[in-house]
Amino acid sequence: MKVEELTAKVLNDNPNMDRYQLAIAVATRCDQLENGATSKLNIDPNSIKSVDLALMEIAEGLVVVKGFVDIEK
Repeated sequence: MKVEELTAKVLNDNPNMDRYQLAIAVATRCDQLENGATSKLNIDPNSIKSVDLALMEIAEGLVVVKGFVDIEK
């Protein structure tokens, strides 16, 4: 799947999250992967960029993004 499709999937599945929050979540997971965390997908981490792998894990629901709630206006 393309990055745009994965991003759209995550944002559709999580209506309380915006693109900025998704970027923070992907960056956090990417840092974890680059610092030795094991991937939750059956993909060789050396064959794909860590940022793409992080987005794929979030899109598949393997990594839960916590802390995003609606702000009442």
